[in-house]
Amino acid sequence: MRLDETPSAGSTGDAALVVESLSKRFGDRVAFEEVSFEVARGEIFGFLGPNGAGKTTTVRTLGTLIAPSSGSAVVADLPLTPENGEEIRRRIAIMPESPGLYLRLSVNENLRCFSDLYEIPDPNERIARSLDRVKLAERADDACGRLSKGLRQRVALARALLPDPQVLFLDEATSGLDPAAARDVHELIDGLRQRGVTIFLTTHRLEEAERLCDRVAILNTKLLTIGRPDELRDRLFATTLTVRTLVPLPAPERVFANIPALDNWRPD
Repeated sequence: MRLDETPSAGSTGDAALVVESLSKRFGDRVAFEEVSFEVARGEIFGFLGPNGAGKTTTVRTLGTLIAPSSGSAVVADLPLTPENGEEIRRRIAIMPESPGLYLRLSVNENLRCFSDLYEIPDPNERIARSLDRVKLAERADDACGRLSKGLRQRVALARALLPDPQVLFLDEATSGLDPAAARDVHELIDGLRQRGVTIFLTTHRLEEAERLCDRVAILNTKLLTIGRPDELRDRLFATTLTVRTLVPLPAPERVFANIPALDNWRPD
């Protein structure tokens, strides 16, 4: 697949998400339009773009929180329709940019509250497992209002893991965190990758997408390109120089091999 190709979203197969020509408008304002892509099961798929590009609206649409204006999608093996909304929400989880915790309640009380909303039959075991995954078991009795922002993000991630989602949407998961706290969240996401969790990650930071994602889509209302992070960096940020010689070089590979800053070359 070429880097400038948008993959077909016509069949589910091993895909956890299949999106075909999806658009969302609010009156005359276009949030995103004609977006098509697939996310494989177990993949960390990055959605990279500036603020206002439509990333969060895409998450909210795929998460059945708002209805699309046109197009289609399959989310966790179910067509994105109003009739399937409740079942889709049972199969996915969304971690928004703002943790949205009850600050006066303890970590454990927050998770128990959301376990009731998820109708989890045995919440104690599920809560313990979620806290263990985010390395917060020893802070279970602490009030969320006394935690740092980085630790609150971990609680929000534990909450998102409660239903054992088939697809986990992380919307700007490290926004506003200091570098150390962001690294902690990155390590937790790496751990989820090892467990085979499918993750849809929105971010406006290229270095974060490079660090975490198997593939990245660049969105600015429209989907601009999809590829591996290294491909995108080469395509978007590499400098190309055309060199024409007066006479043919007998051994051009020797000449170009001695240029330290040159990563690649090819003859016309």
